[in-house]
Amino acid sequence: MAEKKQLKRVDIIFTEECNFKQVLSEALQRSDDEIIQSLLDSGLRGRGGAGFPTGMKWKFTAQEEADERFIICNADEGEPGTFKDREILFKVPYKVFGGMAVGAKVIGAKEGYIYLRGEYKFLLDDLQKQLDDFHKLLDELGLDFRIHIVTGAGAYICGEESALFESMEGKRGEPRNKPPYPTINGYKGKPTVINNVETLVYALTICRLGAERFKSLGTNDSRGSKVFSISGDTPIPGIYELELGMTLENFVEEFGDGDTKSVQVGGAAGFCVPRKDFKDTIIGFEGVPTGGSMMLFNSSRSMYNVIHNYLEFFEEESCGQCTPCRVGCQQLLLGVEAVKRGDKPISYLDELLKLTETMKLTAKCGLGQSVANSFASIVDNFKEEMIY
Repeated sequence: MAEKKQLKRVDIIFTEECNFKQVLSEALQRSDDEIIQSLLDSGLRGRGGAGFPTGMKWKFTAQEEADERFIICNADEGEPGTFKDREILFKVPYKVFGGMAVGAKVIGAKEGYIYLRGEYKFLLDDLQKQLDDFHKLLDELGLDFRIHIVTGAGAYICGEESALFESMEGKRGEPRNKPPYPTINGYKGKPTVINNVETLVYALTICRLGAERFKSLGTNDSRGSKVFSISGDTPIPGIYELELGMTLENFVEEFGDGDTKSVQVGGAAGFCVPRKDFKDTIIGFEGVPTGGSMMLFNSSRSMYNVIHNYLEFFEEESCGQCTPCRVGCQQLLLGVEAVKRGDKPISYLDELLKLTETMKLTAKCGLGQSVANSFASIVDNFKEEMIY
């Protein structure tokens, strides 16, 4: 039986103060193997949603024979309902820089990049000023490493790591075939570590607090805490750091408005969990994982409008490279509209569900593959709202 946790607020990323120069200096004095082992022991998994073990990613990249390696911070926070990376970059950017510096030391990179979402250009001037100061600190500490900021142009697909590399190389943002994976063939064809903003902060935090402190939070499958972007029908929207492994029931008791009928976990690409499943749904890798977006909907919301909004978003943001996603998103949108108008019977929704299963198996990247998540979870649980 899956381990369950009560909701617990945590204050590590934003509020725990530290002597940053000392923390970074001590981290950089540790051996590469020691840092990697600490990350592995902590159980840290990527906080962007995919959940790949961070220590393994750094280890694989460091092991590759290459004349050049890179570390990249994925700050292309394009998932609807997600805004926690923006807050991290605004309030504690030096922790992000520090995580990148430690990662660079481990893998032997001399250059790193922050791929900043196009809509976050308002952060650029302040980030650059703080980055200039950070580079002076690196010079003091004797680390030959520089971070550059690259801005995107508002394309959702560029949050996918290989499409991000293409964009950075001046090409159209489209996903690459995998394998090879970024640890072997990433930016400019070189071994590359690419981590989410939050993941890099936790990597530095583990160097400071130790693996055991981080491991004491969460569950066996979902170690540590996570920053959540909470929005929708809630009296207390905002950004909160919570222990992983909580049930959705605990979450709704804390953040709901007393009439929560569903929670969209993980943004448009995530899962819509209905009220009847709150008690048994765990927020974590053993249950429903999330990159951080938690959108609450109460009884005043039409779930048809919700799924229609998501499908319009996916249709617009599909890069068009593969047929399953390009055509599939269009047909799903036309299909639900036809059912709503009465041009198609409600049984047609079953045909659309089969289409999402095909997209999940055949789409080239996570965009097309994940459309099934929100579509199936909303249609299965709120079918009556698709026609009335």
